Amino acid sequence: MADDKDARQTTAGDLVSSAATLAEKFVAPLGQRWQHVQAVAARATDLARAVAVQDRDTLLAAAWLHDIGYSSQINHTGFHPLDGARFLRQAGWPDEIVNLVAHHSGARFEAEQRGLVAELGDFDFVDSPLLDALVVADLTTGPQGQSLTYEQRISEILDRYPPEDPVHRTWITAGPILKASVRRVEARLAEMR
Repeated sequence: MADDKDARQTTAGDLVSSAATLAEKFVAPLGQRWQHVQAVAARATDLARAVAVQDRDTLLAAAWLHDIGYSSQINHTGFHPLDGARFLRQAGWPDEIVNLVAHHSGARFEAEQRGLVAELGDFDFVDSPLLDALVVADLTTGPQGQSLTYEQRISEILDRYPPEDPVHRTWITAGPILKASVRRVEARLAEMR
């Protein structure tokens, strides 16, 4: 994707490669965030059995792109899911990937804390196995790319952000709710054994 466009013209296999390349361009300069993104993509690969075969490339592409909105070149509102989704939509990425980035890991709860519910509402929220798998990949991977349990990750987030921060307030509410995503993915994986 020479100019970050033409995602619509890629094949499914190229989609993941294009996502990884674009993520590297925008996230690698962020250092530790890049370690996290690479590990989330690896974790998503491990979890891909929890989604339909035809959805696996979408999951992997979304995993690579989920934190692209942290880039200073893209981050306009300070809310990375929204900024990333807006950028990807403008660049012509498939709606399903754009919506997964917009709504990954409880973004709807943080949008409420930040007063950005209407803006995030521009992107369809689909409670699906794809979203569940992306949530689990992200929320079982620490900031330096380390493997964590869901409970350890939520604890790490609450420790990292002070109580008055919107992120901390988000996870007081979202943590128990998104645990259901973990349970659903675990159940799907158990069915595959």
